[in-house]
Parts: sequence; structure tokens; C-alpha cells
Amino acid sequence: MRLGEFPHHRFCSMACCDAGGALARRSNGVIDKTQMEARAIKEARRPLAEVLVELQLMAPFHDRSAAEIDRIIEACVDGFQASMQRQAAERDPLDDPIPFS
Repeated sequence: MRLGEFPHHRFCSMACCDAGGALARRSNGVIDKTQMEARAIKEARRPLAEVLVELQLMAPFHDRSAAEIDRIIEACVDGFQASMQRQAAERDPLDDPIPFS
């Protein structure tokens, strides 16, 4: 972790953390991708193209810009993460205890 490179905030609870995150998003405080995120999106273009070719869906995407393809990838990643967060929030931790070995 490079703590000095990015803003660092502490919150008293998850509710306050969620509220702080919402404020940051509304004020454009969390919109810039890190170099790692930008690279991951760029590197995801090829696997996306391979699946589109395999499913014979490449034609509609053939003349799209890299920025448009990146938006598609970001939408998929964002949707996936949002679903995982919702599922985790809804889950009762006692329903799926971690077994001891």
C-alpha cells in the first residue's frame, strides 16, 4: 500500500464510511482510475474480443473505439462488484460458517 499517494480517511463505523464514500462519488472524488485499473481494463479487451468472435458477435463492435469498449468492460466489472456487495450485505454470516481444519 502506498498510503502517502492517495487520500486516507478514517470513519467511526461502516455507515459513516458508506456515507463518506457516497459524498466522495458525488463530488467526483473517486472517479480516477489507478494505473493498475486502467491497465487491467486495457488487458481485458482481448479476452472480450475472443468471446465476441467465439459467439459470432464481433460485427457490431468492430468499429467501436477503445474508449467505448472500455465502457462496456467497466459496466460489467461495476455490475459484478455491485452484485457481490449486495449479496454480502444480505448474507447472514451464521448461514455459512468457515469450517475449522
